[in-house]
Amino acid sequence: MSPAPRPVRPRKKLRLDGPVDWKDVGQLRTFISDRGKIRARRVTGLTPEQHRQVARAIKNAREMALLPYPGTGR
Repeated sequence: MSPAPRPVRPRKKLRLDGPVDWKDVGQLRTFISDRGKIRARRVTGLTPEQHRQVARAIKNAREMALLPYPGTGR
């Protein structure tokens, strides 16, 4: 007999309010993990276009040293 399947918990979907701006670090931090990686679309619930905009804004903010790059943890 196989074990009973786990119940599926609905994930909290993050909302994107207004346009994405690389200078709005507070908004961009909601789309970054604690290790500094960009969260996946299936986790955030963004549309493909919104995810591309967020990813580009995060990369621009990293270039301007407003957000951390994912590091090796040293």
